[in-house]
Amino acid sequence: MKITEKYDKILTGVISGLLLPVIIAFFIFIFAKGDPGLHEWFRRIEMAGIETHIIYLSVFPNFLIFLLFNHFDMLRALRGVLGITIAWAVVVFLIKLF
Repeated sequence: MKITEKYDKILTGVISGLLLPVIIAFFIFIFAKGDPGLHEWFRRIEMAGIETHIIYLSVFPNFLIFLLFNHFDMLRALRGVLGITIAWAVVVFLIKLF
């Protein structure tokens, strides 16, 4: 069994599709100007009206995971990433709607 066959599961795609945006958002928080606390950072984002922009920046690397899974023909994992990315898009739509 090759390593790509071992990790070609929908759960692998779902976990990577959820975990990578959280890691990217953490790095955005770490490099935020002024070294705010987490609560202050969320308040500043909300006041500036850039919640969806932060989500866009965080979710965009899912495209790279998508391409990586596609390159290695890991279609089940690819479906997991695609599903989570669509879920993130629904979240952005709901935020924009309300």
